[in-house]
Amino acid sequence: MIRKLRNSDSGPVLKIYQQGLDTGEASFETSAPNWEIWQAKYLPYSRLVWEQGGMVKAWAALAPVSVRDCYSGVAEISIYVATESAGQGIGSKLMARLVEESESNGIWSLYSSIFPENQATLKLHLKHGFREVGIRERIAQRDGRWRNTLIMERRSKKVGV
Repeated sequence: MIRKLRNSDSGPVLKIYQQGLDTGEASFETSAPNWEIWQAKYLPYSRLVWEQGGMVKAWAALAPVSVRDCYSGVAEISIYVATESAGQGIGSKLMARLVEESESNGIWSLYSSIFPENQATLKLHLKHGFREVGIRERIAQRDGRWRNTLIMERRSKKVGV
């Protein structure tokens, strides 16, 4: 089931985040932050977890792309699924709910930066109405290797139209 994230979820959320980072395909980051830094990074709303059998198996949240007021309706998405729960459609269910939550909170544009090799994440975004708006070539290094990122965007048909 999908529910709102609670502070008591910090342990599983950070563990799942680290699992994603350990793949080398989720982010340029290599280690999950502490809970205070995680809390500061993400917007206070639209923080979700997938709970199954009393255990958090995935999470999703929105981060602001800028502190400027003109970008208050633009957010970057994060969705991370526990390794043992991958391939079960949990990410898709969280994405659908995250889109709903974002629109109910005035977000008109969702943004994501994806490694092109991460085909599962790319397919997830395309399934939920994201489109590719650009490629950043050799934007940064991960583990000593230059990486490209695909810039994906989803414009709301309800907010900011």
